[in-house]
Amino acid sequence: MSISNADAVTFSDLSRNPRAVAERAARLGRVRVTHRDAQDFYLTAADREERREQTLATASRLFLALMRHDPTARALVIAMPEVFPWVRHLTSDEVRAFTLELVEALSDAAELDVGATTQEVIAGWRATARIKADPAHYAQAREATSGDFGPVEVSV
Repeated sequence: MSISNADAVTFSDLSRNPRAVAERAARLGRVRVTHRDAQDFYLTAADREERREQTLATASRLFLALMRHDPTARALVIAMPEVFPWVRHLTSDEVRAFTLELVEALSDAAELDVGATTQEVIAGWRATARIKADPAHYAQAREATSGDFGPVEVSV
């Protein structure tokens, strides 16, 4: 869901006139609060956010139930190219693995409020497809390596 500039206010607007901004958020459903020195955030009604969470949980449970009744996740696997066209560069086993991993990440987002994992799963599989789409890069990625490439930096 995208939001237009008309649905955005500045942090200064919120500070100067919180009531008007809150009324606008209630009328529109939510407003984006932009901040020059920090990340933007949304101001929304709690009941709207709770409905959004319930919707995500319902969709997640539906996908998990489909997978329980069809361990190959055939229906979901068939739908993946429509949602993620780049999966055409993955093998059928990889598409199935991506599908299962994505459904598990969606479940975590819905049940544990861990939303970043879903985007990490998509980004990881998209990166795999990107490498496999370029034969030269894919051949290079498959070459054997040796030695120690030094410490790995992990960002949190």
